[in-house]
Parts: sequence; C-alpha cells; structure tokens
Amino acid sequence: MHDIAEQLRAWRAAGQGFAVATVVAVSGSAPRPPGAALAVNTEGEAVGSVSGGCVEAAVYELCLEVIRTGQPVRQRFGYSDEDAFAAALTCGGVIDVLVRPVPPEEEPAFDAALAALTGDEPVAVLRVIEAPAPLLDATLTVHPDRHFGALPFGPGEDPRRHGLQRTAVAQARALLEAGRTGVFSLAPDGRSCDPHSGQAVTFFVESHTPPPRMLVFGAIDFAGALARQGGFLGYRVTICDARPVFATKARFPHADEVVVSWPHHYLDREIAAGTLDGRTAICVLTHDPKFDIPLLERALRTPVGYIGAMGSRRTHHDRLTRLREAGLGQAELGRLRSPIGLDLGARTPEETAVAIVAEIVARNRGGDCLPLTDGDGPIHR
Repeated sequence: MHDIAEQLRAWRAAGQGFAVATVVAVSGSAPRPPGAALAVNTEGEAVGSVSGGCVEAAVYELCLEVIRTGQPVRQRFGYSDEDAFAAALTCGGVIDVLVRPVPPEEEPAFDAALAALTGDEPVAVLRVIEAPAPLLDATLTVHPDRHFGALPFGPGEDPRRHGLQRTAVAQARALLEAGRTGVFSLAPDGRSCDPHSGQAVTFFVESHTPPPRMLVFGAIDFAGALARQGGFLGYRVTICDARPVFATKARFPHADEVVVSWPHHYLDREIAAGTLDGRTAICVLTHDPKFDIPLLERALRTPVGYIGAMGSRRTHHDRLTRLREAGLGQAELGRLRSPIGLDLGARTPEETAVAIVAEIVARNRGGDCLPLTDGDGPIHR
C-alpha cells in the first residue's frame, strides 16, 4: 500500500470513500509481491496494481462491490485451464487479495497507517485478515520503538491481560526489523497455533522502510547515467567527489544529493552516523588509487549489500594488491564486484549504468544473470 499511500491520503482529504485491494499471500510465479495494492474510489478512479494486469479488471469490480456492500472480501486468483475467460494469472501463480472498504468517515487507525507509510521512518502496518468479529480488519501501526492503535476485544476482556496484541506487535516488529512483509497466525491468547485450527487469528504485516541508498563516488558522465537508473529503481542516490568544479547539482540533476568531499572522509561520516545497511549499494567510479584504496578499505568492512568498482582487469588486480597490503583478507576482497556490472557489451554511460544496476538487481533477487529463454524453471523467485 506504500506505493499508493499519497493518493489515498488525497482521497481522504477530499472526503472520498474507496476500497483498497491488497495482495496478502502469493505462491508460484506471481507477478507482484505481498503488499501490492490497488484502490478504487467512489468515482471509479483507480490507482495501483495487484497483478501487473492479469486480474486487474476482476479486482477493480470486486472493489466496486465492496464499496457498495461495505463488507471486506478475501479472494484467491490463480491459473484456470478450464475457463480461458475466467479472471486468472496467466503466469501460473496464485495470489490472495484482501479488499476492505474505507468510508469517508474518520478512521484513526487507518489514517495513522497512511501517515506513517508516507513518512521516512521504518513502520509496519499490522492488519487482522482472518478472525471473528470484532477483531476482523483491525489495524495497528508498529514502529521500532512504539505502536499506535489497539485490537478491539470482547465485553469484559482486559487488553492489558490479553497476550494476543502483545505477541502480534512483537511479531510485526520482528518482520519490520528484517524488512519483510508477511502473514502469521496466533491463537486468541497469543500463543502460536496452526493457522487451520479454526481458532486462529491471522495477521498481515506490510513493512515499509526508507528508500535504500546508492553512493556513487566519482563525478563523471557514468555517474549521471547511474543516478538516473538508481532513482528509477527507487534508490536515494548520493554522488560524492573531492573536486568542487565537477561535483555540482547542475551536472547531476537526477541525484538526490551531491557532496564535495574526499570519498573516504564522506564514507567515514556515514558509517559513524549509522546510515548504511545491507540494502546500500556503493559504486566506485573514480578508478584513481588515491581515492579508491582508502575508500574501498573502509567500504569492504561495512555491512553494505553491494560494492562495485569501475576499471580494467589490470586496474582490478592492482587494487587487490594494494588492498591486501592495507590488511584486507580474502573474505572481504571477495565482496568486491570489479570490474563493475554485468557483461552486456556496454559502451556508453547509459549502457554501462544498465549493466551496473542489472548486477545489483541480480544480487538482491538471487538472479543467475542467464537469458530466461535458456532456462526452464519459474521466472519469479
């Protein structure tokens, strides 16, 4: 729901009712992950997507029905051999879609979730998707250090003695820390249970973390192309170079930030500030030892997810020698992707940027970088 949260807030501000369809479970070769959402307002306007086109029309109609009835609906969509005209996923996967109505009236829990999803702080939206009334469709907003909202309990029940909410919030926080979206089930007293037991309360957690960072060192033409590609993939891109005449916002309008600093000094500050994590990509395009070696010496000792350096194979071997002399071991050197990018035969800055981000995507998603036409397994992992 994060992708469409701003539009939903605009609808709320305009006093419009709507329905939100959210993918809460997937299996097989489904095209969109859990958390993908489509919303339809009372005027028939739609935003978002749950399947990349396969079942959008059917989910759109389901949203209109939920607006009309005011009742949430959960429906499964999968491939149908029997009926070629049925709404189905042609990719062969299966998705479960939960559609809930959002009336124009104030809903503090839902509005808090929307506000959190449009901010920069990590947050998880916790929703009850299977349970008896009054728990069904309850929503809580869970932050790393606090949460908002409460599960509705039956008459005479004291939430302070009830383990369900406490355990559900703890589970949601664990998923948030891992950056994962998922489903779990608990017994009414908060203990683990079989989701098919008939007594289970099933929760859906949609985690939202700030955009991942891409640090590009070297204010050259390749950096400009890489900033465009990185932004397209959702990265917050910083370009850093020690030369003020080259490191300017005018030269790199697509970068979120342009910093004039010696690369390793800038990286030292970011490490001290704790702004780097396993989603961060570091791309070293300077191919100058006085910049590269102190920068890579530090970068390869951080927990960032991707570290690549531009240059020829000869440059790469020289780098490895210098980095070994600086005290780095084989495990640390093995993290370095150099020469940077996949072998696409790239020549231009734009083609090279595609090769670099393709390698980053493959690393993040577990791709094998082979043509899909040469394989016979599922195309979505």
